[in-house]
Amino acid sequence: MWGVIIAKYTNAERMFRALERKEPDMVPHFESSVDPKVMNKILPGASYEEFIEYMDWDAVVNYYRGFIEEEVLSESRRIFRDEWGVVKRYTQEVDPVPLEAPIKSEKDLESYQPPDPDDERCFEQIQRWVKRYKGERAIIAMVHDHNSMTSDLLGFEERLMAFYTNPELVLRVGQIVLDYSLRYINNAIAAGADIIRIAGDWAYKNGPMFSLEHYHKFVLPPFKAMVRQAKKRGVYVMKHSDGNCWSFLDSIVEAGVDGFHPIDPTADMDIGEAKQKYGDRLCLIGNVDCAATLSFGTVEEVRQETKEVIRKAGVGGGLIVASSNTIHSAVKPENYVEMVRAIREYGQYPLDIKALS
Repeated sequence: MWGVIIAKYTNAERMFRALERKEPDMVPHFESSVDPKVMNKILPGASYEEFIEYMDWDAVVNYYRGFIEEEVLSESRRIFRDEWGVVKRYTQEVDPVPLEAPIKSEKDLESYQPPDPDDERCFEQIQRWVKRYKGERAIIAMVHDHNSMTSDLLGFEERLMAFYTNPELVLRVGQIVLDYSLRYINNAIAAGADIIRIAGDWAYKNGPMFSLEHYHKFVLPPFKAMVRQAKKRGVYVMKHSDGNCWSFLDSIVEAGVDGFHPIDPTADMDIGEAKQKYGDRLCLIGNVDCAATLSFGTVEEVRQETKEVIRKAGVGGGLIVASSNTIHSAVKPENYVEMVRAIREYGQYPLDIKALS
């Protein structure tokens, strides 16, 4: 689809070199998810595997999202209870939104049963991809981060209040989530995952969701434990968080993370500044704006923004170009195709800085 490209590395090797902050033959690309409506407009009737092969992604992402539908509560309203006991509802986007938390007090916690981290359903997709892609495309297992899972179990606002009113409850629920997550990471790696991607937002556009005091007490320690578990098993680790994460990046790097996504352009995070500050220690993943440019911009605007990302952060390697979140339902299909085309055209090493200007 992208013309004649002479590849020096496999797609997987390209990803690994970028995560090691080395120059591959070209800047890698993948997305954590693509809305089926966008995918179908680009390649009608395609399966996920057919689509990523058509777009020539450098990685595939295990789409177990931390829940399995265990009980349908309303088919017409698309409401269900997941394996964690969280009541959720599907909207027009791929991921559902939480409606009701299962743990509201210590009494609820006493009878609470977490899901089984050894549930084979969670790893079937990884095992299929090992047979199909191992060594050719990097296999990413997506794990919901400890912060987002405890929020689902306690309720987002309720958990933030409990930081002050009932910190012991937060810590007890957090330990349940951490025990599950460490076991899940082990199983995903045993199934064949090359990369663990820890997904969950820590910030809004103007800054952190919580105080730095609470971050260091409730959020950072379990995150570091998850990173250690993955690194101990010899795989790469990515962290995703939307929002303005400048105040977190030092601790994310110190935790041993290899890559960070998306360096949110809507939250005053410039990928060139991130490259200058962290490029020798962190692979940057992002950050073509999916809120504005990919959704409402022209093909030429997408092309120019993609070139700018490569120009700012691609020199010396350590860059994986992707959208600033996901290819959601509002993204114009032609814009996403143009983004990938520009990556393949302008992202070949050694970079042509004149062409990127």
